[in-house]
Amino acid sequence: MHQTTHGTAKHVSRCLQLAILLEVSAEKPGNVNRTESFRNTRYEHFLASAVAANQGLAKATQRGIMVAEGKIELKSIGIGEIVKEIEENINSWQHGGNTLLGTILLLTPMAVAAGMTLITHKKRFSVTKLREDMKLVVKSTTPQDAVAVYEAINVANPDGLSKKAPILDVNDPNSKKKILDENITLYDVFKISSSYDSIASEWVKNYPITFESGLPYFTKQLKDTGNLNIAIVHTFLKILSETPDTLIARKAGLEKAKEVSRRAEEVLRLGGLASSAGRAELSTFDKELRGPANQYNPGTTADIIAAVLAISILNGYRP
Repeated sequence: MHQTTHGTAKHVSRCLQLAILLEVSAEKPGNVNRTESFRNTRYEHFLASAVAANQGLAKATQRGIMVAEGKIELKSIGIGEIVKEIEENINSWQHGGNTLLGTILLLTPMAVAAGMTLITHKKRFSVTKLREDMKLVVKSTTPQDAVAVYEAINVANPDGLSKKAPILDVNDPNSKKKILDENITLYDVFKISSSYDSIASEWVKNYPITFESGLPYFTKQLKDTGNLNIAIVHTFLKILSETPDTLIARKAGLEKAKEVSRRAEEVLRLGGLASSAGRAELSTFDKELRGPANQYNPGTTADIIAAVLAISILNGYRP
């Protein structure tokens, strides 16, 4: 591996690793953070997972660099295998169950695209070019990528998957055979599930929540408050208020997810962490979301926050 491209891969993976660490460290309601844990999943499990993800994210970046240098084609990136490898590494580094599956699904195409962007722009980062390259990356996926991601999901074993998907259910042993027999790509699979899963929706719609809602709002919050924790929590509430969390919808139903979104909007309206009324409401909201089964954990929103932070860090933000 050429030294400069190796340096680029390490740079990108560090940016994404920092995004994961900052996301889990912020005091977001209903989520694991520095001061709150779930019964089986704690803060240190996320820290270990971030470390375990680093190597795979660097590999994804390297594949993007190889595409930009004309050494491989887009369809040869092997994004599914990389996601699976990251999930296996995460599993071997901690015992807290699924910590980062959604985040890794969002960040892996970003890592590939960042490698492409930095090489074609001679190491100058461009948010616009990154988004264009991410679109190319997800559209070039293969049926083999889809099968590998199904295997990665089985490794991670996320909550809420007992609810059967209408088509190509991940728990159905025939799904992988059907994917290969009918030449269904990972992009196709995510297109099917995009109506009820925000991670899939971000993939196939070119990350609109991340780029158009989350990133500008986070940037402004950071500028207005000068406080990273407040900026992350407020961006989390903003995204949650606009988009019902699909992890909550899977576990507790869409009506409950919509109710949680309305509560997030109310907390923001009262000022969030920037006012005493907002802080009191946020504390109440946090308690409402925490139950023995973590049914109301807005985990998908947290994954999108990690993607927002990753772009911001790639673009030069440093805490």
